[in-house]
Amino acid sequence: MFEIKNVSMIYDMDSDEKMYALSNVDLSLPDHGLVGIIGPSGSGKSTLMYCLSTLKAPTEGSIAYNGEELTTLTPAKRETLRRRKFGFIFQKHYLVPYMNAYDNCVVAALPGDSGCKERAKKLMGRLGLREKEFGKRPSKLSGGQCQRVAIARSLINSPEVVFADEPTASLDHENAFNVMRVLREYADEHLVLVVTHDRSILKDTDRIIEIWDGRISSVKDTEK
Repeated sequence: MFEIKNVSMIYDMDSDEKMYALSNVDLSLPDHGLVGIIGPSGSGKSTLMYCLSTLKAPTEGSIAYNGEELTTLTPAKRETLRRRKFGFIFQKHYLVPYMNAYDNCVVAALPGDSGCKERAKKLMGRLGLREKEFGKRPSKLSGGQCQRVAIARSLINSPEVVFADEPTASLDHENAFNVMRVLREYADEHLVLVVTHDRSILKDTDRIIEIWDGRISSVKDTEK
């Protein structure tokens, strides 16, 4: 699904000492599975995810998704790709403050999607949210509840790829492992990329990619 070749992300290009967030990354990713990307803070793991998702353009190299070169897409085509094919879970929930939890989930649905309302309720329920919480605005929910609404929102369009950047950082252990169970099930037919520094949530992954100083240090397929 993804073919990454010689990808680098360089900051301070005009400086004598350039900073490499990514350096000559070569990587192939499958069309489905749960893939963990792990490394210390500042290692480049989030930068890699942003480049794959077209939120950032690499300084050098190529990224192909289903045979289409992403680095040459127009802004409009990148936006359409993200809207229709990708789902995003960020460390911050980015919920709309004047909408309730349920509306925050369905607002991301594609136009004309008649099944989104029922799907939103099922997703929120699977993530441990109760019906009485569906009608609450973000200010009346805990940080963990808001994050779970955001996770449901990311899945509302059944995206081909889910990009999850520290998705469980604001959750307690019980809810964190429940979220990972949901993502594990979703990854049976889709690709889910989880960026984290917490190795404990990656126990059911199909592959673990380790990054150090902007370089891939290891790629390990896990035994089932």
